[in-house]
Amino acid sequence: MATLPSAERRAFALKINRYSSAEIRKQFTLPPNLGQYHRQSISTSGFPSLQLPQFYDPVEPVDFEGLLMTHLNSLDVQLAQELGDFTDDDLDVVFTPKECRTLQPALPEEGVELDPHVRDCVQTYIREWLIVNRKNQGSPEICGFKKTGSRKDFHKTLPKQTFESETLECSEPAAQAGPRRLNVLCDVSGKGPVTACDFDLRSLQPDKRLENLLQQVSAEDFEKQNEEARRTNRQAELFALYPSVDEEDAVEIRPVPECPKEHLGNRILVKLLTLKFEIEIEPLFASIALYDVKERKKISENFHCDLNSDQFKGFLRAHTPSVATSSQARSAVFSVTYPSSDIYLVVKIEKVLQQGEIGDCAEPYMIIKESDGGKSKEKIEKLKLQAESFCQRLGKYRMPFAWAPISLSSFFNVSTLEREVTDVDSVVGRSSVGERRTLAQSRRLSERALSLEENGVGSNFKTSTLSVSSFFKQEGDRLSDEDLFKFLADYKRSSSLQRRVKSIPGLLRLEISTAPEIINCCLTPEMLPMKPFPENRTRPHKEILEFPTREVYVPHTVYRNLLYVYPQRLNFVNKLASARNITIKIQFMCGEDASNAMPVIFGKSNGPEFLQEVYTAVTYHNKSPDFYEEVKIKLPAKLTVNHHLLFTFYHISCQQKQGASVESLLGYSWLPILLNERLQTGSYCLPVALEKLPPNYSMHSAEKVPLQNPPIKWAEGHKGVFNIEVQAVSSVHTQDNHLEKFFTLCHSLESQVTFPIRVLDQKISETALEHELKLSIICLNSSRLEPLVLFLHLVLDKLFQLSVQPMVIAGQTANFSQFAFESVVAIANSLHNSKDLSKDQHGRNCLLASYVHYVFRLPEVQRDVPKSGAPTALPDPRSYHTYGRTSAAAVSSKLLQARVMSSSNPDLAGTHAAADEEVKNIMSSKIADRNCSRMSYYCSGNSDVPGSTAAPRPASKKHFHEELALQMVVSTGMVRETVFKYAWFFFELLVKSMAQHVHNMDKRDSFRRTRFSDRFMDDITTIVNVVTSEIAALLVKAQKENEQAEKMNISLAFFLYDLLSLMDRGFVFNLIRHYCNQHIPHVCAMDIPQTCWFTLIPGAFTDTVISKVQRKAVSAIHSLLSSHDLDPRCVKPEVKVKIAAFYLPLVGIILDALPQLCDFTVADTRRYRTSGSDEEQEGAGAINQNVALAIAGNNFNLKTSGIVLSSLPYKQYNMLNADTTRNLMICFLWIMKNADQSLIRKWIADLPSMQLNRILDLLFICVLCFEYKGKQSSDKVSTQVLQKSRDVKARLEEALLRGEGARGEMMRRRAPGNDRFPGLNENLRWKKEQTHWRQANEKLDKTKAELDQEALISGNLATEAHLIILDMQENIIQASSALDCKDSLLGGVLRVLVNSLNCDQSTTYLTHCFATLRALIAKFGDLLFEEEVEQCFDLCHQVLHHCSSSMDVTRSQACATLYLLMRFSFGATSNFARVKMQVTMSLASLVGRAPDFNEEHLRRSLRTILAYSEEDTAMQMTPFPTQVEELLCNLNSILYDTVKMREFQEDPEMLMDLMYRIAKSYQASPDLRLTWLQNMAEKHTKKKCYTEAAMCLVHAAALVAEYLSMLEDHSYLPVGSVSFQNISSNVLEESVVSDDTLSPDEDGVCAGQYFTESGLVGLLEQAAELFSTGGLYETVNEVYKLVIPILEAHREFRKLTLTHSKLQRAFDSILNKDHKRMFGTYFRVGFFGSKFGDLDEQEFVYKEPAITKLPEISHRLEAFYGQCFGAEFVEVIKDSTPVDKTKLDPNKAYIQITFVEPYFDEYEMKDRVTYFEKNFDLRRFMYTTPFTLEGRPRGELHEQYRRNTVLTTMHAFPYIKTRISVIQKEEFVLTPIEVAIEDMKKKTLQLAVAINQEPPDPKMLQMVLQGSVGATVNQGPLEVAQVFLAEIPADPKLYRHHNKLRLCFKEFIMRCGEAVEKNKRLITADQREYQQELRKNYNKLKENLRPMIERKIPELYKPIFRVESQKRDSFHRSSFRKCETQLSQGS
Repeated sequence: MATLPSAERRAFALKINRYSSAEIRKQFTLPPNLGQYHRQSISTSGFPSLQLPQFYDPVEPVDFEGLLMTHLNSLDVQLAQELGDFTDDDLDVVFTPKECRTLQPALPEEGVELDPHVRDCVQTYIREWLIVNRKNQGSPEICGFKKTGSRKDFHKTLPKQTFESETLECSEPAAQAGPRRLNVLCDVSGKGPVTACDFDLRSLQPDKRLENLLQQVSAEDFEKQNEEARRTNRQAELFALYPSVDEEDAVEIRPVPECPKEHLGNRILVKLLTLKFEIEIEPLFASIALYDVKERKKISENFHCDLNSDQFKGFLRAHTPSVATSSQARSAVFSVTYPSSDIYLVVKIEKVLQQGEIGDCAEPYMIIKESDGGKSKEKIEKLKLQAESFCQRLGKYRMPFAWAPISLSSFFNVSTLEREVTDVDSVVGRSSVGERRTLAQSRRLSERALSLEENGVGSNFKTSTLSVSSFFKQEGDRLSDEDLFKFLADYKRSSSLQRRVKSIPGLLRLEISTAPEIINCCLTPEMLPMKPFPENRTRPHKEILEFPTREVYVPHTVYRNLLYVYPQRLNFVNKLASARNITIKIQFMCGEDASNAMPVIFGKSNGPEFLQEVYTAVTYHNKSPDFYEEVKIKLPAKLTVNHHLLFTFYHISCQQKQGASVESLLGYSWLPILLNERLQTGSYCLPVALEKLPPNYSMHSAEKVPLQNPPIKWAEGHKGVFNIEVQAVSSVHTQDNHLEKFFTLCHSLESQVTFPIRVLDQKISETALEHELKLSIICLNSSRLEPLVLFLHLVLDKLFQLSVQPMVIAGQTANFSQFAFESVVAIANSLHNSKDLSKDQHGRNCLLASYVHYVFRLPEVQRDVPKSGAPTALPDPRSYHTYGRTSAAAVSSKLLQARVMSSSNPDLAGTHAAADEEVKNIMSSKIADRNCSRMSYYCSGNSDVPGSTAAPRPASKKHFHEELALQMVVSTGMVRETVFKYAWFFFELLVKSMAQHVHNMDKRDSFRRTRFSDRFMDDITTIVNVVTSEIAALLVKAQKENEQAEKMNISLAFFLYDLLSLMDRGFVFNLIRHYCNQHIPHVCAMDIPQTCWFTLIPGAFTDTVISKVQRKAVSAIHSLLSSHDLDPRCVKPEVKVKIAAFYLPLVGIILDALPQLCDFTVADTRRYRTSGSDEEQEGAGAINQNVALAIAGNNFNLKTSGIVLSSLPYKQYNMLNADTTRNLMICFLWIMKNADQSLIRKWIADLPSMQLNRILDLLFICVLCFEYKGKQSSDKVSTQVLQKSRDVKARLEEALLRGEGARGEMMRRRAPGNDRFPGLNENLRWKKEQTHWRQANEKLDKTKAELDQEALISGNLATEAHLIILDMQENIIQASSALDCKDSLLGGVLRVLVNSLNCDQSTTYLTHCFATLRALIAKFGDLLFEEEVEQCFDLCHQVLHHCSSSMDVTRSQACATLYLLMRFSFGATSNFARVKMQVTMSLASLVGRAPDFNEEHLRRSLRTILAYSEEDTAMQMTPFPTQVEELLCNLNSILYDTVKMREFQEDPEMLMDLMYRIAKSYQASPDLRLTWLQNMAEKHTKKKCYTEAAMCLVHAAALVAEYLSMLEDHSYLPVGSVSFQNISSNVLEESVVSDDTLSPDEDGVCAGQYFTESGLVGLLEQAAELFSTGGLYETVNEVYKLVIPILEAHREFRKLTLTHSKLQRAFDSILNKDHKRMFGTYFRVGFFGSKFGDLDEQEFVYKEPAITKLPEISHRLEAFYGQCFGAEFVEVIKDSTPVDKTKLDPNKAYIQITFVEPYFDEYEMKDRVTYFEKNFDLRRFMYTTPFTLEGRPRGELHEQYRRNTVLTTMHAFPYIKTRISVIQKEEFVLTPIEVAIEDMKKKTLQLAVAINQEPPDPKMLQMVLQGSVGATVNQGPLEVAQVFLAEIPADPKLYRHHNKLRLCFKEFIMRCGEAVEKNKRLITADQREYQQELRKNYNKLKENLRPMIERKIPELYKPIFRVESQKRDSFHRSSFRKCETQLSQGS
């Protein structure tokens, strides 16, 4: 361009089109007085002529605020309302009270001045949430429509749509209620259907007729009436009926984070019911806790429970001053965050201290039984008195007694946890099921707090009562937790523990169950009552605090301050002898005086709630006892140096001595609570002082007490002898050095403190304060992740406070903004990088998301606080300093590196000291360049914009949003990188702070232009530009970066979206424009409403790599339209018209994307095909450039220009899945519903026919898309489940049918313009299963009411969607009336209408659909009957189907339509033979196939049609009424056949016989015969008889071939049925049709789609598929021999390729599966008895599936006929002997069933070589019956005869039915020796087969050989030889048989020898002995047989007469036969 001279450049520029999409859009959306264009209607001719440029930049956005300001006053009210609705802010700042589980929030004790840190903590925990609500933003649900509450009410406004499928479901159970009696006695031997109307139609009552049907109305009026009817009672909001988009796809839905809550794991409720031992003599005390053996950790605090009777409680009354209700709990709620099979509930039992070892005290419990009576009773009383005295004296001391472990592995099923963790992963983060599941979001996968319902416990975890019947005795020297874990590990491994440790018999009964969400009368671990807490409940439940095995990353939200003290071990071995029964008194002291003991120790059971002291249990006579106590202390909120734990050690005297005290003091120890102002926790080994402690002892730790005077006397010379562990569970004490230091320094700034201040072990002066605080800010992220997360809310609040708080320290201005900002960045980085923390679907850290959403609020800026005693001068109020780019660079990268090294990976223990050094180095470099930064300042008294009227702001006040934006802009290096990587967090902080800023502003200052300073807006521009560039840079990198770019992109989108609610919208539009300029080339989907989606969708569709973008693009369009549709501001139709106009270009894009839409009919790789040339097909699939560029402007210029953006062939496109297609289709329908209908019609009129056909294809897809699925499947199934189940279904169907339906290819339309979707009609009967395949478990959690509600909504959706489709078709019909292409369009419209009738439709839709059909018939009758023959057939079929509807409304509509169809066809041709034939064929097809077909309803419909013809006065003078009556009579007779078929519905063979006879009766009517053959094929396919189904189609093809051969003589066509002989010899029966019976020229005869060459090919191809499924691969070859010549003649090379590949597969299958194939099994079935009617004495051969056993068919037939006649009247004859009918009971039905085998003569066997040939074309079968002459079936070998019966059937198997009658029977009797010959031949043959098998099968060979020569069966062959060969028979007639048997044995023994040799070559080394045994047996058998084999009958070898040597005349030689006769004569 630069090279052009300026004049040319100008000329060129003049040619550039200046129209932009915004300008074009204005023409439609803005009113005349607002647009800069003239008033110009849409239909003006000038507008469509706009030529859009190929590429152009997004337009300069309109000055939105300026437009409103200038034009708002001049607008009328209505328009102002429409346009100005956006002027109100839609962000609303609300304060929401926190949900509190307790009646009162947990607070520190009253009356105490709190530390600033504690005060801040408490304030954070109790203050309200601050939430910014969005009124109109977000998903459609936000519009207040689909919210749970209002959605419930919405369905009440919907009308109930009636679907026939549901009325049928209701009526079926009633119909099946009665007993089923089958009638099998119908005489079905008639030659054909009954010709007379057996059911007189006129005797029936007709349905109500439609008014005005027969009146003459013009087509235009007819259409107008229909349109008015359709427009009434329509659903206004389409999207209200449509389920919302899957959240994964809904990019613009920002998940609302879970509200921060107190952590609760899996909760179980444990109730202690009873505790009893064999004897009850004293009070016992139980405590329970959970232990994890694997982790070796106690995972809960103790729960103390007192189950004693009142009598035993009385023993202790002296030691129980009061009993708090809270101490009487007997049930506890335990929480387990990390369930495991290693968790045990351990019950410990204690008793009151008494004299004696534990074993001695336990002995009475083990040896005495209360039930023994007598002396035992006396002993018990004595023991009870003894116990009572101990209780009175030592009642406050305890001793260990017993314990019992209870495994919880059955409750926490780990295998289930692992299995379901993936499911939970998909749920977590998006569901708000309850508190338990909520917390799972904040933890890693392996430790998700699966709720009991999720981990498999909920479903199987019923309330279970456990009984513990024996307890382990405690051992005094093994009481520690370490010992306990060893015990538990042993216990888990084996039962040896029971043998090693003495057990005490007893009974503890507990009840364990899942704890409900809400428990009445429950106390928290701090004893606070929880909601609900009724007043009158006496015994509460207690929540037990959990000590999780691993970290739990959930921020603190409640005040909790507990301390747990665990005394562990005391070593007084070297102490005086008096220290034996040792107890420790533990006290929490606030001073050193005895009165300073604080009542903060939680009491145990049955006593006060809080105690001042507690005593450990005593181990009798043990100087170094172990302790297992847990002392729980409520820490005071304000701790001082005086607070300490005091331990006093006593020896307890068990024996009562006169005047002696019970307690003897042994010593003291103590532990200060604070060390350097920090809470002391951990393990300690303390020394014990033996004397009274000196004053001020508590100021020092026991280990470091300074020397005293007099010196303190210590046990063991001041060594540590007392082990103790202290643990805190506190939401106040951080227990982390870095956090501790940070908070301390922060508070030193906020309050007056005296310097130097102590922080941990260092003192900080005032001058060092700034440095140290900055150091602590930088080190914050070095703290451990758990405490950082626990105090996250407070940490972030403090950092944000620091960023805006002006500070003056020691007279110097201190600025912490940049340090605080970088620390926040580092924390965000750590949290995002931690694998332990969960993220939401957009990759946002859940903890940060919930912080921003609920917790964050603007920091409260205090006035400058000088940190010095003397007053200091304030800095210049006009400015404050922040660190700029230079200083940021110095810190950022090192800071981030330090994070990566230390705490982002908690497993790496970085040395913090070294880190601190590094930070100091960074700091020293920073201070130098502190002032060379960019200055950020405020002008006092000035607003952000000069000249505005805003109130002056306080001097020196920073605004958080400005500071944050500034820091984001000036950040560099790694900080900058991290900021933009996790931009979402900073964007949301910005938005929330801006929203609060606007909320806090004076209303006068609320104009958007003046809300924010120019500098801030510059910063925002910079941020957006940088992020945009970052995204662009990442997009060209690897996949991981692409994902990062997507997340940043989503963040930016949400940010801009939010800014539209806060800032000057023109400014935001400019930001969006910049984004679009950057990103349109990258096809990067941006989630901003109404910006650049239209340009993205085509890109998404054409790029195969980004299928995810496709889905998101569609989802975005869907969400936008949904928002418009449900927006209360867009209710008016005129508003929706404008919005729809905006989206019209989408229609063109969808049309171009047609090949990519999911095909809801079949899973076909090539789903879309255009008619026409290859060039057209190539161009059709490509995206048109005009369309791609015409964003929101080119409303109806959607003609494809042929300019191709992509050269990709369409088959390589990304196909859209079903859900995405459905989402896109609902958008298309919404636009079509709401757009200006006149505009639509004009657009249609201008479209070329190819595009119109595409629209029809689109409507066809829509029909299937929104088919009603019924109540059962109305719930929305997730995409994955649906897709998975569809795949399973598709594979199943592939296995069954190889993807072909019964009509298969023939269902594909061949009319011009109708073959674009070859598979659309295919497999229609499978369609419902395909699309309606749901998993049952999806519905289990839905109530019936919910299912009904969803069904109601989905029913209305289906109705509305189909009515929109109908509107579109009416538009096409009206617009195309004047077009030349209306003939091809008519077919397309009809196809869509017929398809919609084929779906389950509501009566509402059907009424309108039939009205449209009638209008179509009236308007295009001639075309319909002449051109659309196939469509007409389908139409007749569907209308007839609806004539049989149970719904009166549907029936009357269908009858009217059918009558009109007949009437107009008669008018068109004066002879409606073709329609008559089509109606008749349709009915025949319907009768044969439709399972829900009802002949009663149809008969009534026929009567209604008859009534119409009688009432039609205009036609009375024509032959029409007579022809109608004749037709109805024929239809009625077909119905008669139907009645018969219904009777035999349960008898498949009889049903097929009947269908066969019906088909036979139509021999003279080829169309109907073909229909019935197809019906039979359909039935066979359902029964999986694929071969028979294929044969039906072969017969149909032969019928077609006969017709074609008569019509035209082509060499490539079959000659007729003769050509089919190789497929089946039965086919010749189709050749009976001759020219006399068939007149192809007669109108309507053989006019169907099958009587064409393509129809013939279709039938044969389908037959081939079915043969292939049935395993008859050889037949496949024969079928294709007929197909290939036809394909060659038509040059169908693509199909030839496919055909040859199928042939190759068939031949491969023959090679691979030959002997593995299993063909049918055959049985002879004879029926005897008058009950069988015609079947009496009939014999059939039944073909059953392979491997059917005789008992199976016997049971089937017996059960079936037992149902018919009663089981007692049916008898199966067990043998196969001839039946003597005279001996049968005449009242019974007898069935004789015999297994038969195919029989061949020897000459036949030469041709039947293969396994297939021996199982195909079978007509003769044989069965054998053994018998003896005496009448017995079995006898000795020499008397065993056999009768062979050969049956011949009427037709050869396989045939078109599975049973064929027997027409001939032959019998042959074999003598005993002939039986022996047969058996030996069979055995020899088995050997030969086994020897010659390739590859050899050693097992088979050995099995056969063993059966021949094995020692056990020698009797077999040897006995046969001994019986028949031992002697030469006396009867010469038997000589030949004798010799034949001898030769059989000779061959048999030879084969045995070969087999032994072969086996020798095959065996392995370990079978040598077996081989030797076989050879030995073989030799033995051979020796035994040799004399018999070698003995010849001399007579057989004698010469017949002397042969003269001189005469050799071969002609005079005699045969053996002559010899035989001579011998017999001689004898």
